[in-house]
Amino acid sequence: MAQDRSRRRTNRPQLPLVAFDFDGTLTVRDSFTAFLRWRAGPVRYGAGLIKLLPAALAYIVHRDRGRIKAQAVDEFLKGVPRETLEQDARAFAEICGPKLLRPDALSAWRRWRAEGARLIIVSASPSVVVGPFAEKLGADRLIATELAYDAQGRVAGAFSTPNCRGPEKIARLRAAFGPEFRLKAAYGDTSGDREMLAMAEIKGYKVFRAKP
Repeated sequence: MAQDRSRRRTNRPQLPLVAFDFDGTLTVRDSFTAFLRWRAGPVRYGAGLIKLLPAALAYIVHRDRGRIKAQAVDEFLKGVPRETLEQDARAFAEICGPKLLRPDALSAWRRWRAEGARLIIVSASPSVVVGPFAEKLGADRLIATELAYDAQGRVAGAFSTPNCRGPEKIARLRAAFGPEFRLKAAYGDTSGDREMLAMAEIKGYKVFRAKP
């Protein structure tokens, strides 16, 4: 009997997998930058940007988004206890979410949900920022860039994973769903989503444009 149940589970067709980029796709702007600005306040945020000016100039040469993002983490979040950061991220999602999420993207999300798809958010932003949004949306999985924490549970000023962008999105999807995973649909808005879109049967590039 147990073997019969196992065989039925094995033969059951897999639910379609649909991947959404977050920033600029489900949202109207970059959520991580918005979170840093919201958390720091205008004076502290402005001062931090001035300190990051050399990093911004260096980016023109190296074009490494992960590197400049890690420098922003070091400037604005280093030393913050993990629990405090998670509380702040939940408050940010609650307060600012209605002004960030695209209505047409949410409609597509709900449509796929009604069709029984597994809905995945694949984002280059830190999971601590995107997590409260993913939870509220009922995402089946969040794949994102992870912050590094020290032994005391404080932000170490760096990432513990590669920036989840471009080929890294595919590597993380394969790690989560296996090397032979298939995307029924994928949605994105930048060159960092190109590889993910190429894997999808339905390729949604910059299809969401509505503002809250």
